[in-house]
Amino acid sequence: MKKVFVGLSGGVDSAVAAYLLIQQGYHVECGFMRNWDASVNSDIAGNPTINDDMCPQEVDYMDALNVANKLNVPLHRVDFVAEYWHDVFSVFVEQTKNGLTPNPDILCNKHIKFNAFVDYAKKHGFDYVATGHYARIVNVNGEPHLAKAIDQNKDQTYFLVQIPKDVLSMTLFPLGELTKDEVRRIALEQDFVVAKKKDSTGICFIGERHFKEFMTNYIPKNAGDIIDIETKKVVGKHHGVMFYTLGQRKGLNIGGDRGPWFVVWKHLKSNQLIVAQEHHPYLKTTSAIIKRINLLSDTLTFPIQCHAKFRYRQADQDVTLDLIDDKLVVTYPQGIKAVTPGQEAVFYLSNICIGGGQIEEIYLNNQPLRTWVEKEIIDEI
Repeated sequence: MKKVFVGLSGGVDSAVAAYLLIQQGYHVECGFMRNWDASVNSDIAGNPTINDDMCPQEVDYMDALNVANKLNVPLHRVDFVAEYWHDVFSVFVEQTKNGLTPNPDILCNKHIKFNAFVDYAKKHGFDYVATGHYARIVNVNGEPHLAKAIDQNKDQTYFLVQIPKDVLSMTLFPLGELTKDEVRRIALEQDFVVAKKKDSTGICFIGERHFKEFMTNYIPKNAGDIIDIETKKVVGKHHGVMFYTLGQRKGLNIGGDRGPWFVVWKHLKSNQLIVAQEHHPYLKTTSAIIKRINLLSDTLTFPIQCHAKFRYRQADQDVTLDLIDDKLVVTYPQGIKAVTPGQEAVFYLSNICIGGGQIEEIYLNNQPLRTWVEKEIIDEI
């Protein structure tokens, strides 16, 4: 009997994933990943950032234990605090300080769930690992490929794009053929304590806390001016340019009857947040350079006409992809809004995820957007 090590998070999806694998005849054991310790991970003043009695992680563990007991399977509590701090959170904080908008969930999947967790599974004799992600592994010409879930609204391949290609052959995604409604129904039928539990949002250990407020434990607020790109006038105040993202509309708190306003650029040197109204040409770019690439297929021939997502749940965008040295060049002459340095670009051929990487630089008409802004705007302010 094949042995599967299931990541049990304390949510409904991983609970149903474990149940389905048992029904399919696998020997199932579960692992709860402990990624955060408030007594170890402290703020810039050295104080713990989350009290243990507040931490949603402990609530999740008890829910995971309840499900494991109901399924009559062992639950390993696996400690990845050091790995998470070094490979995920520290990287996330440093890149955010530098004005990027990284995605910690993608880093977590790369370094923790499909690296450290996989290593633990191998050392303990498991044949496969499984999670409650909405994705599929499909066979193409004898090779496993990452593919979109049947439930396109819940598909999570965007967050899985950085997992090592060689892990695909030992990975199971039991929910890939199901809709979220079907998963909830199964959980209710099995009377799981998590059947009606709300889906988690944001970074797992923060829970429902306000993200910007939490991040000020690590990145001091540095208030500054919000500048209208057209008039060069101050239209508001920000709390630190690193806390905003390109294309952002909500939370700018710009008064007056003009608007809506959108973030065009974050200028760290002058500590100014540059904004524009809806149809300004700087809100769209036409190409980008992608670094830290991870290709999930060995049979790609460049250039490629394919689809891309530059953020989660974005509609598929038509792009042309080329490989130059160790970076990808993606072009989209039709123009796309809010392509943001630091975020992930993920590429697809039909429903197959062929890979992706981190957006390094964005261009408008073959010139970096930062150049347009700094030459034509910043110098005039």
